Amino acid sequence: MVDAAELNIAGGVREFARATPGVTAVIDGDRRLNYAQLDDRSSRLAQALLARGLRAGDRVAVLLGNRLEYPEIAAALAKAGLVLVPLNPRMAGPEIAFIVEHSRARAILADEALAHLAPALDVSIAVGEQYEQVLAAADARDPWAAVSERDPFCVAYTSGTTGDPKGVQISHRSRVLTFYAAALEWGLGPGRRTIAVAPMYHGAGFAFAYAAVFCGGTVSMLRGFDAGNVLEMIARDRAQSVFLVPTHAQLIRSLTAEPAAHAELSSLDTLYFNAAALPRPLKEWVLDAFPGVGVHELYGSTEAGVITNLRPADARRKAGSVGHPWFATRVRVVDDEGRPVRPGTPGELFSRSPYLMNGYLDNAAATAACTTPDGFMTSGDIVVVDDEGFISIVDRKKDVIITGGVNVYPRDVEEALVTHPGVVEAAVVGVPDEHWGERIVAHVVCREAVATADLDAHLRARLAGYKVPKSYEFPGTLPRNAAGKVLKRQLRSEPQ
Repeated sequence: MVDAAELNIAGGVREFARATPGVTAVIDGDRRLNYAQLDDRSSRLAQALLARGLRAGDRVAVLLGNRLEYPEIAAALAKAGLVLVPLNPRMAGPEIAFIVEHSRARAILADEALAHLAPALDVSIAVGEQYEQVLAAADARDPWAAVSERDPFCVAYTSGTTGDPKGVQISHRSRVLTFYAAALEWGLGPGRRTIAVAPMYHGAGFAFAYAAVFCGGTVSMLRGFDAGNVLEMIARDRAQSVFLVPTHAQLIRSLTAEPAAHAELSSLDTLYFNAAALPRPLKEWVLDAFPGVGVHELYGSTEAGVITNLRPADARRKAGSVGHPWFATRVRVVDDEGRPVRPGTPGELFSRSPYLMNGYLDNAAATAACTTPDGFMTSGDIVVVDDEGFISIVDRKKDVIITGGVNVYPRDVEEALVTHPGVVEAAVVGVPDEHWGERIVAHVVCREAVATADLDAHLRARLAGYKVPKSYEFPGTLPRNAAGKVLKRQLRSEPQ
């Protein structure tokens, strides 16, 4: 028999509804929910879904941006034993249809403004007026569905940068332990305030926003990223710990060189970054622009959860590193034959922890391809470990460029490019070439027009000649997925 007191992502909402019922849990503009209301509304939604014929284990698609209802929907599904399938509101209809069909979702909850994109399912509820009517008419008792902590609470689909998206099954246990560790590491907990900056339909965005309500804190919903709004929200809601991705830091720097002069930021004490390693010049700017704020840089994936964290004490002296393995995490760095590599030698990173996924939904082959018999999972990244155990990401294994028979790591070139004063950011890819095998192409976002000859000269002073791009593209922006990661497959497919 399953013990309903096992780890469950609804647990924190239930606990703090009793302990601190009047404390604000969620802020969305002028709307607020305290813990008693969050508990009540999530129970009502859970009962409403069960009353419509859904049963424990059924999957429910959620097509929603960052708004007040997201945490209560997640808690409701967990209370009912249902499984969340988050959908990116920026996806096109066919992309949504693929995920809904592949996940075999029986219900969908969609923002009423996006309802036209929602496929017809057994149960469909538009989040807006209809949603409020459903809650008002529902039983308010918590259903306390029996759920094992190792059951999936969520099937999160990868961004599809390497083919069709894969459904990553994430357990209650994985996420609850992530919430507790995040509270310990980044100060999410009772009396603490944060902002849902990254989208909650993405793994990290959900984990770090929902961790606040699971652990008794307060989360403010940012509907869409705007650098000025983020700074003003920190000031207005007295946010203390805020999760960002490097792109957010770029946009804040473009808005103002002195964030504290733009808004009153004295409440802020912790920033933590994910999605991609902060380029060194940007990292230095963040450290200087937010004095007195502890800056963490973490690394992980949807499949593996958080793998490493670089803590504030080492933020400047180890800029470029993503730190040491996170709580309860073991790592292994190996060569192509699976043999451990020496410090300073590039190798593929594997990790084992309680945060690992349950596997890809209905894709045993893909699951087996990324895991070892003893339970380690590949990150797909090439890393270097220094003699102090600090890990630095060299590049995605699939992104390594072989030009003229020599391996070139795009990140080496990108790091050199962003030290040019006219360059904001860069992405380097290899494209097929009859002579070289692959030709290095740099996609460079500039503050102002920069001549390719200047970039060549800048790079030749810093890199071996074979690493210098054969050509440059100058887009206004780089294409990114919901996590803020550059879509290099898209860059490789563009006409050169």
